[in-house]
Amino acid sequence: MLFFVLMHRCRQLGCLLLLSVLSSCLGVIKPVRNFTAYKSAPAPDYAQQASWAALPTHRDSADAVPKNSGLRDQQATAPADVFFIHLTTLIRPQGWNGASTDPALNLFTDQFSIRRQASVFNAAGRIYAPRYRQAALYSFFDADSSANARAALALAYQDVKTAFQYYLDHYNQGRPIILAGHSQGSFHAQRLLHDFFDQDPKRRGQLVAAYLVGFKVNPNAYQNLRPCEDSTQTNCFISWNTGEWGYSYEPYRDALAINPLTWTRDTAAAPASLNRGSVPQSFNRIDKEVADAKVHDGVLWVHPPATSGYPRFLIPGRPELRHSFHIADYGLYYMNVRENAVARVRAWQQVNQ
Repeated sequence: MLFFVLMHRCRQLGCLLLLSVLSSCLGVIKPVRNFTAYKSAPAPDYAQQASWAALPTHRDSADAVPKNSGLRDQQATAPADVFFIHLTTLIRPQGWNGASTDPALNLFTDQFSIRRQASVFNAAGRIYAPRYRQAALYSFFDADSSANARAALALAYQDVKTAFQYYLDHYNQGRPIILAGHSQGSFHAQRLLHDFFDQDPKRRGQLVAAYLVGFKVNPNAYQNLRPCEDSTQTNCFISWNTGEWGYSYEPYRDALAINPLTWTRDTAAAPASLNRGSVPQSFNRIDKEVADAKVHDGVLWVHPPATSGYPRFLIPGRPELRHSFHIADYGLYYMNVRENAVARVRAWQQVNQ
């Protein structure tokens, strides 16, 4: 019942605003019992269309483009695949993991993450986005529940890994792959890189790039894979976490931060004039030149846009991150990411064909 109330409030207030309010109160999002006290929902069957939030052969939220943008979904002719893992949308305190068949949760996921984030890649590749028994938001923010959180995240990754293997076996057919996610999705994507790509030269060769946005990524996490160093490098990974200019973010110190306006780790400020277009939470326009960027101590600094639609996100249990633009990590640099994904696919084709 709580989640349906929250969904109603989402429609009244805007989902991102509501998330910001909820995330400031840990008690609201904390599961009542330990992980072992809950019965896990059935594992998704990835042979079924219903187990995917996005498939290139079906109409879904990943096909969307911002209103009046002149952009179009190009998945039908795209030369690459995109495997996208959505962020956390499970905020109700009724368990440590969500059910992949929960209609309200899936609607929230589709309207929030698939439409506003996965769609950025629909000019570069055919988008595959699995539904999975995602870990609850609280899993990331309370050290006292670390055992519960580990179990919840392990269950979630079990689904993601199964989905990716199914994708490889039934859909990929040797095509180049973009791996992408946000927040919890990037957490799982990091593990996919380790389990499927880092030690497999053939699979590494298929990797266009991994966009591990909205989660702390160690630039030296892999034996063979390395961070991308420019706008067209392939077989590499990218990450950034956006925060307000001038504030220190100690938890992200030493994290990988790549500037999506220059596609380098250079710490020079990149002016908003390099921003090809931001997309607000309403997804109803493209705002040109409203967000700058500067890499600073593991974080991507941005001056708060003067245009509405890019709210901060108060992350629970992390008051030092109260100036985070976490929920706008993709939106602030939407067009730059969109064009970069296309450019990297073309670069991959030039090398491999």
